[in-house]
Amino acid sequence: MTYDIPTTQIAAVVSGPGKRIEIQRNVRVTQPSELKPGQCLVKLICTGVCHTDLHASRDDWPIKAKTPLIGGHEGIGEIVAIADNTESCPVVLGQRVGIKWIAYCCRDCEQCRKGLEQDCVNVELSGFGVDGTFCQYVQSWVHQVTPIPDSLDSYAAASILCAGLTVYRALKYCDAKIGDWIVIPGAGGGLGHLAVQYAVAMGMRVLSVDTGEEKKKLCLELGAEKWIDFKDIPDLVKGIRDACDGLGPHCAIVTSPYAAGYSQAVEYLRQGGTLMAVGLPGDANLEVSIFWTVIKSITIKGSYVGNRQDAIEAMEIAASGKVKVKYELKGLSKLQEVYEGLEQGRVAGRIVLECQSEGN
Repeated sequence: MTYDIPTTQIAAVVSGPGKRIEIQRNVRVTQPSELKPGQCLVKLICTGVCHTDLHASRDDWPIKAKTPLIGGHEGIGEIVAIADNTESCPVVLGQRVGIKWIAYCCRDCEQCRKGLEQDCVNVELSGFGVDGTFCQYVQSWVHQVTPIPDSLDSYAAASILCAGLTVYRALKYCDAKIGDWIVIPGAGGGLGHLAVQYAVAMGMRVLSVDTGEEKKKLCLELGAEKWIDFKDIPDLVKGIRDACDGLGPHCAIVTSPYAAGYSQAVEYLRQGGTLMAVGLPGDANLEVSIFWTVIKSITIKGSYVGNRQDAIEAMEIAASGKVKVKYELKGLSKLQEVYEGLEQGRVAGRIVLECQSEGN
């Protein structure tokens, strides 16, 4: 099996910190002869858009993205080249795979051995520290790409690679049991609407918190048992407690990228509850009452994407039909417009970009 691989491609490039997206049409494509042992080249079909990509473009995180940068880390494509001298290769030419946030981990440091590959001391981040998926061809590592089940549509699978993986891991390690109440602030957003479905699939009872009729309809259709519009309730803390048997939820999966989603969680969680910090505000601090955190025996955990096994599990659950991605399909050239929608909170569900068409 051989492929005709071009020397240039179309890509969305951030030329410098905080710069606007530029659609460039003559970006160089890595050639098969240039791949290092263990690397592969993927011809992209599509890529999701994540709030993390927006932060990388705005350069507003404490850690800084490299520039110039091709962002993106939710890419689905076909392997068109594998480096010579690649040993124990788990993938084959022509296979459909996904490119995730974790572009590379060494698999040998203490964190990797403990299953915290996302915290590898040698980690490389796709669309942040190395070029990502807002393009047509991307190089990756054969042990890091995620196989895509045949039954899962490429456009839906894209968002599972980060948004789905992130919330799945948070739910997996939040210590909630079947029948426990989970509250999801930001439930109608890209991460939130997937968190609702994974929680329901895991037997949890879901209280969705967000605003707007469109998001309310979405969350209830996806299986949330109850809904609260935070703009329509005078006392959000009391409302959340009352909705969860008067005691509050057992766990809060905070997917919102704004600090306000975190500040009241300790107040409304029931005794022994868990706050899972998932969404990443650029420069906000986590401000909670130490007194009530101690008195209520609250656990606070940071949950950061997931490892390779988490990705496979999240993908298999979606492939079974228990998780469906609500997405809107756009062309790569619309990326700046998508970023503006994310900034203004106008995006319900996910945005997926087609990579092989210019998308006028």
